[in-house]
Amino acid sequence: MDVAIEEVSELARKVTITLPAEDVQKELDKKYNELKKEVSLKGFRRGKAPMSILKKSFRDRVEPEVAEKLVQETYFDAVEEKKINVIVHPEIQETTFADDGTFTYVAMVEVKPEFELQEYKGLEVEKPSSEVTDAEVEKKVDSLRRSKAVLRSAEDDHEIAMDDIVTIDFQGFHNEKALKEVRNENFSVDMGTGYLGEDFEERLLGVKKGETILYESDFPADFQNPVMAGKTIEFKVDVKEIKERLKPELDDEFAKDIDEKYETLADLRDAISTELKEEKEAALEGDVNDRIMKKLLAMNSEFPIPQRTVAYEIQEMIKQTEENLKRAGQTLESAGINKEQLFEHHREAAEKRVRGDFILKKVAELEELTLTDEDLEQGYNRIAEQYNMSVDEVKGYFKRRDELMPFMAELLNEKILNFLRDAAKLVEVEAGAEESGEEASQDA
Repeated sequence: MDVAIEEVSELARKVTITLPAEDVQKELDKKYNELKKEVSLKGFRRGKAPMSILKKSFRDRVEPEVAEKLVQETYFDAVEEKKINVIVHPEIQETTFADDGTFTYVAMVEVKPEFELQEYKGLEVEKPSSEVTDAEVEKKVDSLRRSKAVLRSAEDDHEIAMDDIVTIDFQGFHNEKALKEVRNENFSVDMGTGYLGEDFEERLLGVKKGETILYESDFPADFQNPVMAGKTIEFKVDVKEIKERLKPELDDEFAKDIDEKYETLADLRDAISTELKEEKEAALEGDVNDRIMKKLLAMNSEFPIPQRTVAYEIQEMIKQTEENLKRAGQTLESAGINKEQLFEHHREAAEKRVRGDFILKKVAELEELTLTDEDLEQGYNRIAEQYNMSVDEVKGYFKRRDELMPFMAELLNEKILNFLRDAAKLVEVEAGAEESGEEASQDA
């Protein structure tokens, strides 16, 4: 086997692999002999057709099958022999059976980037406080009151207020053209939830049953609904019905109605405060990880990253968008989304994801962090608990390699981030004093 390597770019390599004629002929003969027993040719009994006739009749079928087999059997040996540190599956090109009997194919591959990782231990990272405020407790109490409220139809002169439930028809327009994807009839708006955005709810405040409001809104390029992203949408909203939410009195009886274990309203507030603190602590763990990743990305932003890997990440993002649209009965085309523009739209996020993955792998390499059987078992148990499954059922799901490998990669990344978080210098700040974990997560 002859292996020639050509540097196409900093990370791309063209690997040309040529296999000797005797090895190639052996595989061709084997395939033709198998075929000879299977096929019937006019004028010949089964198994008696001359090899020359078989080759003339079935070359277009046999050679691609043999080519695939030869590639599968020799590619990994070739890259190992030349110590090529490839990171993704190859793109196989130019498979050729030469007149001299040899077989040549070209594998386009990308190699692992080499870079010097900047200091990663002892990073100073801000950690928002997990303290729970009285306002947060009262917000939760009010949410419980809403859940226990009674609804009644409002009078015709009633003006929409927070906590009302409003039934509307709405239609969105772009450049005076009605958007079939941005419309709904008898749509229920629960005022105060912010489901359709605070701006939308504020426009409804004070409106009465039977009235119509017209307004327009600008949506950012990264808006979650791709039909509306980067556009100015004009809305027409018809108010059809209003229901008032009558909340229960805020007293000890209300607390007992929530759960008999609460004797007083103070008991309920104390329990809520404890629960919110636990939720904050769990959320802040991910928030700190996001901030660590953002710092690492900023400190290690210069090394090259493989573009085929970036393209794969972008395709995965586009696939997710297509699945979301499919659930809504749409396609990219019907939603007016240009696939090439969507590809470029996702590029920056994909590049950060790929770069971040290489940074974490570098940390694991330097610190000799690996995934142990105990780590994997903990991962299985966590999923089993989360989805109310048995551990054996979870293991059965991850039986295939193509399902297990991403799961193992995710667990290893968690282990690396836990190491980085434990090694970081956490500086507690007031919640909201700096950018939110959500913003940091988008960057990282």
